[in-house]
Amino acid sequence: AAEAGRMRETGNLLFHTSLIAVVLAVAGGHLWGWRADVIVPVGQGFANAYGSYDTVNPGPLVDTSTLQPWSVKLNKLDVSFEDRVAPTSPQFGQPRGFTAYTTARDGAAAPTKQTIAVNHPLNIGGSSVYLLGNGYAPKVTVRGPKGNVLYSQDTPFLPQDNNYKSTGAIKVPMAGSQGLGFNGFFLPTTAFSDTEGPISTFPGLKSPSLALTMYKGNLFPGGASQSVYVLETAAMKQVRSADGQPLRIQLKPGQTKQLPDNLGSITFDSVPRWAGLSTRHDPGKMPALVGSLFALLGLIMSMTLRRRRVFVKVTEDPHDPTRSLVSVGGLAKGEDPRLQVAIDALATEMVGNKTRLKPVRTEAGAHP
Repeated sequence: AAEAGRMRETGNLLFHTSLIAVVLAVAGGHLWGWRADVIVPVGQGFANAYGSYDTVNPGPLVDTSTLQPWSVKLNKLDVSFEDRVAPTSPQFGQPRGFTAYTTARDGAAAPTKQTIAVNHPLNIGGSSVYLLGNGYAPKVTVRGPKGNVLYSQDTPFLPQDNNYKSTGAIKVPMAGSQGLGFNGFFLPTTAFSDTEGPISTFPGLKSPSLALTMYKGNLFPGGASQSVYVLETAAMKQVRSADGQPLRIQLKPGQTKQLPDNLGSITFDSVPRWAGLSTRHDPGKMPALVGSLFALLGLIMSMTLRRRRVFVKVTEDPHDPTRSLVSVGGLAKGEDPRLQVAIDALATEMVGNKTRLKPVRTEAGAHP
């Protein structure tokens, strides 16, 4: 008697053990892993520190004060959209490529040039930095009545549709808690709709403009924190034009508009881009991957290997003492469609050395 297919049980054991390893790896990634997102205008950067991110989601056992030091600077962002088809085509304006060119520095190591693309993250300091989004950060300069600069920086606006019609807020602190606030839209390719007002008809910079309204008053009532992309107007008063209507400011790059009530001026300088970067640290990622591969291997073994036992019995032929009667039988654990094939092959191999003998199949599956 002989037995084969014991590796099937090994595969079964490997599969269930690997599942336990995957569960432990996922739990470890949740406890010691973290994720953080930040919007970075071109020409600026961020460091791997709690205060540098816009949002941080740490695991229960993560100490955010001991994050590994590294930094990334965004040098250039290449974005392309389909514009070689008719404007009526469904493909018009569809994204075709996003690539961020960065300078990364891991701790005290020398800085290196790195690229980040969709599904091709930057791996640094045990973390991965993904390119998740992009948009425009119009550079706006606000001057006071005497020409002094009150505000001058790239201001990210958040896209609201596929044509990158974007909303944002410009907050200009002045004396005390008082300040000026602007909110509205950035339009990469400006057009006007009778029903929607200012719209964008293409996500690329073909005819950019800013459409803003203006408020003055307390920018931060009660000192409460607020989103940098939304202007809280509860404690502010809307500025009106000379005809008593709410002030509407429409600016193209390079244009300046004087503000009413001797409040100064606002200039639309340029239109740099911003990239939405997401940093993820997951210490359980690789163990979970290895565990999944071993679980797959164990599953394949348990599904393809067959447990079988084969019996061979040799007796003297009662009708001819000079001959032997060889009986071969088999038993499978579960279904085994190849059991009969294995028995036939074994019987043929044994009888093949006796040219006078030929295997004959019986109803019971034995081969005399």
